[in-house]
Amino acid sequence: MHAISRVPKLSLRGALRASAASGTRAVARRANVQAVRSLSSASAQSDRDTITRLLYSIGTKREVERYLRIFSSSSDANHPAKFAVIKVGGAVLDQVEELATNLSFLYRVGLYPVVLHGAGPQLNSIIEAAGVIPDYIDGIRVTDAKTLQIARRVFLDENLKLVAALEKLGTRARPITSGVFSADYLDKDKYGLVGKITKVDKRPIEASIRAGALPILTSLAESDAGQILNVNADIAAGELAKELEPLKIVFLNEKGGLFHGITGEKLDVINLDEEYDDLMKQPWVKYGTKLKLREFKELLDHLPRTSSVAVISVDSLQRELFTDSGAGTLIRRGYKLFRHKTIDSVGADRLRQVIHDRDPDVLSGDESVTGVLNALKDTPYTIYGDEPLDVVAIVSHPEGEVPILTKLLASRNGVMNGIVDNVFNAIKKDHRRLFWTARADDENRAWHFERADGSFTRAGKSLFWYGVHDVNEVEKIVKSIEEKGRIPRTYLPVGPSAPPHKAASAPSGVRSFSTMARRRVPGSSRGYATAATSTEQKRLALIGARGYTGQTLTTFLSEHPYLNLTHVSSRQLAGYPLTSYTKAPVTFSDLSVQDVERMEKDGEVDAWVMALPNGICKPFVDAIDRATAERKDGKGSVIVDLSADYRFEDGWTYGLPELYGRDAIRASKRISNPGCYATSSQLLIAPLLKHLKSEAWPTVFGVSGYSGAGTVTGPTDPDGRPTTVPKVTPESLHGAIRPYALTDHIHEREAGRHLSRLLAAGAGMKLAFVPSVAPWFSGIISVLSMPLAGKVSAREVRALYEERYAGEKLVRVRNEVPTLPDIENQHGWTVGGFQVHSEGDRAVVVGGLDNLLKGAATQCLQNLNLALGYDEYAGIPVA
Repeated sequence: MHAISRVPKLSLRGALRASAASGTRAVARRANVQAVRSLSSASAQSDRDTITRLLYSIGTKREVERYLRIFSSSSDANHPAKFAVIKVGGAVLDQVEELATNLSFLYRVGLYPVVLHGAGPQLNSIIEAAGVIPDYIDGIRVTDAKTLQIARRVFLDENLKLVAALEKLGTRARPITSGVFSADYLDKDKYGLVGKITKVDKRPIEASIRAGALPILTSLAESDAGQILNVNADIAAGELAKELEPLKIVFLNEKGGLFHGITGEKLDVINLDEEYDDLMKQPWVKYGTKLKLREFKELLDHLPRTSSVAVISVDSLQRELFTDSGAGTLIRRGYKLFRHKTIDSVGADRLRQVIHDRDPDVLSGDESVTGVLNALKDTPYTIYGDEPLDVVAIVSHPEGEVPILTKLLASRNGVMNGIVDNVFNAIKKDHRRLFWTARADDENRAWHFERADGSFTRAGKSLFWYGVHDVNEVEKIVKSIEEKGRIPRTYLPVGPSAPPHKAASAPSGVRSFSTMARRRVPGSSRGYATAATSTEQKRLALIGARGYTGQTLTTFLSEHPYLNLTHVSSRQLAGYPLTSYTKAPVTFSDLSVQDVERMEKDGEVDAWVMALPNGICKPFVDAIDRATAERKDGKGSVIVDLSADYRFEDGWTYGLPELYGRDAIRASKRISNPGCYATSSQLLIAPLLKHLKSEAWPTVFGVSGYSGAGTVTGPTDPDGRPTTVPKVTPESLHGAIRPYALTDHIHEREAGRHLSRLLAAGAGMKLAFVPSVAPWFSGIISVLSMPLAGKVSAREVRALYEERYAGEKLVRVRNEVPTLPDIENQHGWTVGGFQVHSEGDRAVVVGGLDNLLKGAATQCLQNLNLALGYDEYAGIPVA
C-alpha cells in the first residue's frame, strides 16, 4: 500500500538552536544566522550536504531528498526560474534577518526562488507621518503622485535592505526594481497611478539566476509612456507565476495562513472549485481577503490544475517546501471526489494502469494487476478517488464485517496537493472503524501512524486501525479477517513481535512495536501531528464573576500551574479587589463590549470565560469574533461559554469530554460548557443507548442544591462592597424540595440533542426531565428510569457503565446509591444503585455531581485545558 503524509517535524530554527542557548526567538534567530554564516567559507558541495542534513530535522530523510530531487530537476539553463515564486508580504520584511536566513538555505542547496516583495505597512507608516491618510477602494490602494513618490523610495529601501541581509550571509542577490512588469492604467479616474500588468519580461530574472544571484523584485510597473505605476504585490506575484509556471508558489505573510473571520481557525486547505463561490458570499470575507481569493482563483485558472498556492509564515518556508506536512493554508483548484461500487464506473483500463504503475506489491512482484482486480470480486467494495486518479483507494466492506482499506495509491501530484488526506477523510466519513496494512519499510509510515488509533508490526508488515480501542476486540477482529483470508496470517497474537533473534523475516533495521490510542488532531486535512501538552503561561479573562460559578472558578485558578487570571469583570464590583484569587492582585473591572473587542484585537488574553446569564453574552462573543478577524498575528482566543446560548450552535464544540471526545475540544476555539443537569443526564443515559427502546424515552428526575438557582444582588457589606445572596433560600423551601419547570426544561432539549450524536446516523432521541430544588447548597442527584428494548440484568447494566467510563479520572462507578456526601465538593461524577425491574425491561440508575464543579467550573477548566494545549486535569485535584 502506498500513501504519503504531511507530518510536521521540528522547526528548522529548533534544529539549529545551540544546546546551551535560551529558547527566545532572538537567540534562535541569531543561531540560524550564525549557522548560515559559518557555511560561507565552505565549498558549495559541503554547503549543500550540511544544509541537507539540517533539513532532516524538519522532515524525514526520504522526504527531504525527494523534494530536493524534484526541485533541482525543475530548472535548466534555458528555463532557470522554474523552482518557485515567493511573494513576501510587507509585514514579513520586518523579520528581514529570518527571511534572509530561510532564503539562504535554499541558495545553499542550489535552488533559486524568484522573490517579489510588497511594502504596504512601511508605506502606510511613512505616508501617515507625512499627513496623508491611506485610501483603499475594493482593497486596492488609491495612488496619487505624492503616494507614488513615497512608494518608489520605500520599495527601493526595503529591496536593498533584503539584498544586503542576503549578501551579509554570503548569498548573492540582485535587486530588480524595474524592467520586469509593463502595465496600463487599471482605472485612472478611480485608482489613480495604479497599473494592470500587460506583460512580464522574465529576461532580467533569468539573467540574475544564470549569474548565480537570487532575483529580488518589487511590484512597480511601467506604462508604454514610461509612467511608473503601482501594482498590488499579490497581483504582480500572480502574473509572474503565470509567466514562469514554477513548481511552487508561496505567499509569505505574518499570520502564517488564511483564517476564518468568525471562528479564528486557520483554513488548512481551500479547494476553489468546490468552495470559492460560497467563500465569496461569507460576510467575513471582505476587501483584502476577497481580493486575495479572487487573484488566487484567477492565477490557478491559468495554470495547470496540479498547481497550488501556499500561504505561510516565513519560519515555515522550509517545512512547506521539504516535507509532506506543508504549512499554513494550501489553495488549489481541486477535484471533486468520487465513490464507485464497480470497476467499470471508474474505467477498467484506467484503474488497471494506476495499479500497474503505483501498487508496491505489484511493482515488487508479490501480486499481479489481474490478481488485485480479481480479488475485488470476493467481497463488496468501494473505490474512492479524484477525477484524474491522482489518488485511488479501495475499501473492502462485507456485510457485518469490519472494513479493510486494501489499496491506497497516490501519484506525485496527489501527494504534493494533499489529495491523499481528502480521500482518507472521505473514507472516514463512511466507516467509523477501519483496518489496513502497510509495509514496515514504507517511507511514509508516519502518515499511517498519525491516522491510526493503534498499530503493531510483525514479519515486515504493519497493521493499523482506527475506531477500535479495546485490545481484546482488536484480536478478535484480526483473528476473523485472517481466517477469512482478508489479510495475511501474520498478525496474531496481537501485541509486540517476537524478539529480534526470532523474527528472522523482519527486514533489517525495522523495529517491531505496538501502539494503542495514539493522539490525533481531528479535521487536520494536511496531516498535522499532535504536539506534547503545553506548559506555556497563558492569560484568561472572566466576564461575569459575581455568581457562584464565577467565584468557584476564580478559586480554582489560584492553583492552576499555567493559566493566569488577568481580567475579571463585574458591573457591581468594578473597582474592588478580587479576594478569591491569590496568584496575583486582580481588581474587578466593568468591561464593555468595546473593551472586549479592543483587548482581543490587541491579543491581551489567550482565553475568555463567559459566566453570564442566558441570552447576555452574544454581544461579547460577536465583538471577539470581529476582533479576531482583524488580528495581525492570525491568532484568536479561546471562548468557553457557561450559559446555554451556544449549546445548540453547530459552529461551537460541545464540551463534555467523557462522552464526545477530547480531540474536537483540543481543535476548537469556541466551546459551549454543558449544563449541570444535562451533564449528569447524558452521563447516565449514554451507556444504555444500545438498549434504547424506540419511542419509549427515558425519564430523569433531578434534585439540585439551591446554588443551582443562581444569585441576586444583596445588601452591601460594612465596607460598602456589594454582596450576592441566593435567589432561592433554604428557608423558603421549608425543609422540602420544590419541583419546577415540569416540562420543556432547556436541559431536557440539550441532553436529547447531544445524545442523538451517539446513535446511528439519522436517529434521534428525546428524554423527559423533571428538576427540583432542595435545601442544601450544592450537589445534584439524578435518578434515571429507562425502558429497555430487551431484558438485561442489573449486573450487566453496571458492566456497561464500567466499560463506558473505564479510565475516566472524573467518573466513579460504585454499587451503592450515591448520596450527597459522595458528590458535594467533589470534582467528578458518581454513579451507582444499579437496578432492573423484575420483568427485566426497565433500568433505574442514580448519578450525582456537584453543580458548581463537574456541572460548571471543573468542566470549564477541563475544556480550557484541552483547548489551550494543557493536560486536561491541570489545576483539578484528581484522586
